[in-house]
Amino acid sequence: MYWELELILFIFLLITAIIALESNDLLVAAVMLTMFSFLMALLFTTMGAVDVGFTEAVVGAGVTGILLVVAIYQTTYKTED
Repeated sequence: MYWELELILFIFLLITAIIALESNDLLVAAVMLTMFSFLMALLFTTMGAVDVGFTEAVVGAGVTGILLVVAIYQTTYKTED
């Protein structure tokens, strides 16, 4: 139905996934995974699955993103001397 919008979302999904996988910084990876979940929520919504998109936005982009960032800030960075 909206194949142009879906194609753009798929391209952004690929970009955020590659950045999350190739990043050396955990915070950048967590933010990229949160963006990935939000883009998936938008994609589900454009495909007509509004309830699945809403759930993905709340759980995937909201709660999981916050938990990942809190977990990163609760850990310490250890260097080898």
